Amino acid sequence: MKDFFNEMFEYTFHFNEMVLNALLSSEVTLPEKSLKLINHTINAHEIWNHRIEEKPCATTVWAMRDLTELKQINKNNYNTSIEILESYDFSKALSYKNSKGDKYTNTVKDILFHIVNHSTYHRGQIATDCKEHGITPLVTDYIFYKR
Repeated sequence: MKDFFNEMFEYTFHFNEMVLNALLSSEVTLPEKSLKLINHTINAHEIWNHRIEEKPCATTVWAMRDLTELKQINKNNYNTSIEILESYDFSKALSYKNSKGDKYTNTVKDILFHIVNHSTYHRGQIATDCKEHGITPLVTDYIFYKR
């Protein structure tokens, strides 16, 4: 299970980084929705890591940050997630409050899978948004990563 998640977080980091690099190097005005979604994706990963570690997190899910700053946070998120893989019991149940203040309990394993799935989902939305604005989207499917 640890090997699986290690690979999933490498994939997530890799394509988040590629999307950030593509947005940073774009010569056209970037769609606002895409900027919000990449911020949300990176912010949510950071928040979930903090929830697993049972630490407060200073950011919010829709905070807007500079793309260069997001690159560093993406790297930090990856490193923290790898540390979590090494030091947490995947079956441990964690109680937390979501951004609306509602209380939930999930296992570390479920949260880790959610982080990866959530990132993939929003990268797909970013690709669609870019395409609708005449920007060629990146292909970020997992199978392309494995080729």
